[in-house]
Amino acid sequence: MNWTQELIDSAIWLSQVYVVTLICFGLTVWFLARRTVWGRQFWQLSGGYFSPRRSWKPILTIAFILLLTLAGVRLQVLFSNWYNTMYSALQDLNEAAFWLAMWLFAALATVHVLRSLLDYYVQQAFSIHWRTWLNNQLLGRWLDRQSYYRTQHLEKGVDNPDQRIQYDVTVFVQSSLTLSMGVVDALVSTVAFTLILWGLSGPLGLFGVEIPRAMVFLVFIYVLVATLLAIRIGRPLIMLNFLNERFNADYRYALVRLREYSESIAFYAGEKVESTLLRGRFAQVISNAWAIVYRSLKFLGFNFSVTQAAVVFPFIIQAKRFFSEQITLGDLMQTAQAFGRLQDNLSFFRNAYDEFASYRATLDRLTGFNRAIDEAQQLPRPNLNDHADHLTIRNLTVHTPNNRLLIDKLDLSLKPGDALLTRGPSGSGKTTLLRAIAGLWPFCEGDIERPQDHLLFLAQKPYLPLGSLRQALYYPHIVSTREGLFIDREEQKEAAVASSGSAPQNLDEQVETPSTVTPLATHQDPQAREILEQIQLGHLTDRLDEVNDWSRILSLGEQQRLGFGRLMVARPKVAFLDEATSAMDEGLEDAMYRLIRRHLPDTVLISVGHRSTLVRHHAKQLNLKGNGQWSISNDLPA
Repeated sequence: MNWTQELIDSAIWLSQVYVVTLICFGLTVWFLARRTVWGRQFWQLSGGYFSPRRSWKPILTIAFILLLTLAGVRLQVLFSNWYNTMYSALQDLNEAAFWLAMWLFAALATVHVLRSLLDYYVQQAFSIHWRTWLNNQLLGRWLDRQSYYRTQHLEKGVDNPDQRIQYDVTVFVQSSLTLSMGVVDALVSTVAFTLILWGLSGPLGLFGVEIPRAMVFLVFIYVLVATLLAIRIGRPLIMLNFLNERFNADYRYALVRLREYSESIAFYAGEKVESTLLRGRFAQVISNAWAIVYRSLKFLGFNFSVTQAAVVFPFIIQAKRFFSEQITLGDLMQTAQAFGRLQDNLSFFRNAYDEFASYRATLDRLTGFNRAIDEAQQLPRPNLNDHADHLTIRNLTVHTPNNRLLIDKLDLSLKPGDALLTRGPSGSGKTTLLRAIAGLWPFCEGDIERPQDHLLFLAQKPYLPLGSLRQALYYPHIVSTREGLFIDREEQKEAAVASSGSAPQNLDEQVETPSTVTPLATHQDPQAREILEQIQLGHLTDRLDEVNDWSRILSLGEQQRLGFGRLMVARPKVAFLDEATSAMDEGLEDAMYRLIRRHLPDTVLISVGHRSTLVRHHAKQLNLKGNGQWSISNDLPA
């Protein structure tokens, strides 16, 4: 074999096949995106990433990955020819030809290793960039217009959105690239090795009929029948994989809630109930896992049988020609190698069916997530209009999800400095009214004028983010320290270095988040310390930059006082206080309201509460009587 000519032919082959493959790949993607359900699902999720209007880089990267994939196919063809050369040299006892074959192998192996490493890097970098873009897209849509909140009002919400954003995005990106390049590799390799096998195959007599090039026809028939049977056996894996993701996510969510509400569960001694719930959800996981095992046994057992039978098939067919010296040992070994490669390529769709089943399940989960966001954003909203400093409500009607009337045609006007106390029996719609004014409640209609961005809501149990006490005080504003927000970067780097050389012990200790971050100097942020003193949390001033789960450390009364500290930091034009002093004694409650009125005299206060002690801090009172009825009392003692 003339290897110099072989290399020239390889360059010509690669350039020609690359152009054809690039065109076919583009047309196939276009056809699938237009004509198939899962193709449309894919394009809905990632069409924006591959849009040339955004950037040409993803398309050029895909084109380069295609080139590397085709180069890998051509290298396999060259290795196939190398096998023929090497075994023929052994048969002829040609030592010079043998050692030349060894040098050729060294050159081919070097190119193969370099191509494989480059292909790995490019694919991984492409996956990371694609995953980053898709994560940002889904996360942005999830947070936009309070979709993360409003989806709970859908008739059929979305389960485990955290898993769909974090895990399913990763699986989608990796599987999209793996399966698409696998299909290209399989199809191009099928053509290339069919030509090799065509040249090596001879006639075969079957039932008195001589079939020319029988090896080629037999392998296609063999794999086609096996693939059809495999798809029939493996089809239930699509739904089983979908349920596997869902049941595991449900179980993980229940475990998270156990940790989140551990104190309440412990007070109730609710271990038996929690155990029953957790074991029930885990039983779903295990039941589905066994269903996957039994179905996979059938699927893999069939695939293994087909693959093993294919090992000896070419030797049996070519044995007669070899022993009659019609072909050489090199031809026989190349036939077996080409047959095996062709059988693997044709079997790609059969062997990858379980992966495709998982991919379809992931596509359905991400598409369902997008659909839930669309439905949440289409839910009705009150007519919100921006006004600089006052709150005006006209003809506001509020219903429950089952259309029970809570508030009928409410009219209300509050100017800067006004304070309104909302009272009424339980279930009359006090908190729901606050949600409607904030634009969160979809089951209402009317006109609301309020400041668009200068609002703050204090709940009965304030939300404290993970991080330092300073960050909890400044929430929802972002506070940074000199070195970082949560993790000391040097410790993170040391942990990475420590784990790179060997298998380290105590990994939790190596990557544990430190309990403190570099503190912000007092002279840089005197406001935080002063506010803590004013809300009677001065004993915590030295712990401002301690990173911890403060919702567990602080009592509910301390958390509510921290909420008043947020009011002083944010200085909103309108503040909603929903039972925001319920855990304080009357003296603390009085002190907090007087503090806010002294520092925020122009802020509109809207409070919800049952205590009569709140009346003195509000000049107006809204009484909700149920069944839509309401009344407003003015000029109460302040």
